[in-house]
Amino acid sequence: MSLLVSDLSFSYGSKTALDGVSFSVGRGQFAALLGPNGAGKSTLFSLLTRLFVTQGGAISIAGHDLKAAPLAAMADLGVVFQQTTLDLDLTVRQNLRYFAALHGISGRDADNRIDTALDRLGMAERAGEKARGLNGGHRRRTEIARALLHDPKVLLLDEPTVGLDAPTRAGLTRHIHDLCTETGVTVLWATHLTDEVLDTDQVILLHRGKVLADGQCGNLRNKRPLPDYFAQMTGAPA
Repeated sequence: MSLLVSDLSFSYGSKTALDGVSFSVGRGQFAALLGPNGAGKSTLFSLLTRLFVTQGGAISIAGHDLKAAPLAAMADLGVVFQQTTLDLDLTVRQNLRYFAALHGISGRDADNRIDTALDRLGMAERAGEKARGLNGGHRRRTEIARALLHDPKVLLLDEPTVGLDAPTRAGLTRHIHDLCTETGVTVLWATHLTDEVLDTDQVILLHRGKVLADGQCGNLRNKRPLPDYFAQMTGAPA
């Protein structure tokens, strides 16, 4: 499995944020992490990206234990956070070149990777534009292109479509699904919008720090009884 989470627990003092969370995502799979505000999605992403230290359980990324081999694990991880992290005063290409340099990628190799990533995300014509002048959808595409520069095995996206209009959301979601098919990258996509999830996608339903359901979206839609929250999100009868 490209991403393996085993019996993960985390608390803020006396408040439990995650309670025995376990799931796995295979190579090339698009997995949607669904859940309401306060479900534990942000805490989970903070643990996956080492912003927080694991209190209980284990995380494996592309076969590397995050605690035992953090450098190897993080080298195979790409991340797009909910809040934009672009330098708005740099051009699209300059933002990507800076990130490439942080990963020890330079010269012609960096240029080739940047061109490939921008072309894949439909951003090649905007390479010389400053990030400040991009709309929300193009900023997101730039961040995704940046996250793919070092050829990660796993890509995490934390509610990447927040604030985007419906056509832009649909286009961005389609691009990520295509990436899974074309490159074999494993995607964990945190959202609370079920229209971003295909019936063939894996769904991990998180609620109050626990996994309520984990399976193919189409199968979960047809399962009875449905978990209450999933029924509310999909509009399906429970």
